[in-house]
Amino acid sequence: MSHNTFGHLFRVTTWGESHGPALGCVVDGCPPGLALTAEEVQVWLDQRRPGQGKFVTQRQEPDAVKILSGVFEDERTGGQVTTGTPISMMIENVDQRSRDYGEIATQFRPGHADYTYFAKYGVRDYRGGGRASARETASRVAAGAVARKILGGVTIRAAVVQIGPHAIDRNRLDWDQRTENAFWCPDAQMVPVWEEHLEQVRKAGSSTGAIVEVEAVGVPAGWGAPIYGKLDAELAAALMSINASKGVEIGAGFASAAFSGEENADEMRMGNDGPMFLSNSAGGILGGISSGQPVVARVAFKPTSSILTLRRSLNEAGEEIDLRTKGRHDPCVGLRAVPVVEAMTACVLADAYLRHRGQTGGGAFVPGGQGRV
Repeated sequence: MSHNTFGHLFRVTTWGESHGPALGCVVDGCPPGLALTAEEVQVWLDQRRPGQGKFVTQRQEPDAVKILSGVFEDERTGGQVTTGTPISMMIENVDQRSRDYGEIATQFRPGHADYTYFAKYGVRDYRGGGRASARETASRVAAGAVARKILGGVTIRAAVVQIGPHAIDRNRLDWDQRTENAFWCPDAQMVPVWEEHLEQVRKAGSSTGAIVEVEAVGVPAGWGAPIYGKLDAELAAALMSINASKGVEIGAGFASAAFSGEENADEMRMGNDGPMFLSNSAGGILGGISSGQPVVARVAFKPTSSILTLRRSLNEAGEEIDLRTKGRHDPCVGLRAVPVVEAMTACVLADAYLRHRGQTGGGAFVPGGQGRV
């Protein structure tokens, strides 16, 4: 088992390396008849693409996607639609600089997966980290574009809510503002603070961490399953699988440990359209099943391990060395992680929807309503 596939009914397999000729994904389980073009996928890939500012890696990759299978130009409808068969997508690498990594061919970079890959497999692709590179996340974003087609009325949006020690003021949180700056920041007053912080980090050749928050609005009650198929567990696993992710919390998360029972319990009243929650400490998931509230999660990303400061390490021979990492790197991976977090959330929710539909026919019981809808 190589563990390059995730999902149950909506299954995604990613392939390729950072400095190989191409990378991509195969999406299996997508229902037929959904409109899907390469241009629609490209919109999301462009949000993750490197080289778009001084605070991200300067590697110049167009990330142009090609759909190789699983779609058909239907003359009857005049558009390209999914066929229900595996959708294979490919993104070519065009700006590899493998020579930047020649000096570390036998050296283990602190904070990277160099040592663990070598310990497991006895061989590793040292060029940019191979499969361990964040370049792999381009495939996830492509898969997420397909997942969004399945989700219909669900809106998924993510934002950076903290960089280093500087967190947004939640009283000023405005989701629409996140697309109006280079930092995916939903608090306009925090933008200059982050810019100054990242400029200092970048000039020092160092890096900093970040927290990304994602919200899925429009998820109906009933998705997910008890015990071993919990929606929050699957979402946490998917988000933790993203490169550099070191922590995930759902809803109030770790803050709930300081709550009283009264503070934590999301009280309910009957609204005009059914049950209405008065708070959302649970992050839209109760007992592993969506409640109809917005599904909310946060992901903590560690500082990029590739820095110019000399760090102590070892080589394959077990000799003690000092090394610094050359190449082109993000001073804060959280900035380009935003579309990746959205994509992984979309894939988990698409899978949850298809599994829910398969078990129950898609209906959910609404108290005070007309039974299952």
